[in-house]
Amino acid sequence: MIKRILCKDLYEEIERLERSVVELEEQIIELKAQLNMKAKEATSLYIENQSLRHKIEMLEKTHKQLIEMLKKMKIPFVVINEDEFEDVEIDK
Repeated sequence: MIKRILCKDLYEEIERLERSVVELEEQIIELKAQLNMKAKEATSLYIENQSLRHKIEMLEKTHKQLIEMLKKMKIPFVVINEDEFEDVEIDK
C-alpha cells in the first residue's frame, strides 16, 4: 500500500517535471527566435549606420573640395557655423 502511494507520488512528480521540461523547451525556442530577430535588427542597423557614415564622409569631402575650389577661384565667401547663431525674427 505504502509502496503504491510512494510510487504514485513519484510518477506524478516525474510527469510534472516532464511537463516543465517541455514548457522550458518551448520557452527556449521562443527566446532563440527573439534572439535571431534582434540579431537581424542589429545587423540591419549596423549596415544602415555604415551607409550613413559613408554618406557623411562623402559630404565632408565634397564640402572641402568646394571650399578649395572657391579659394582657387578667389571668390570671397563666408563660412557660418549655424550652431553658434540663434534664430532671429525680422520684422517686415
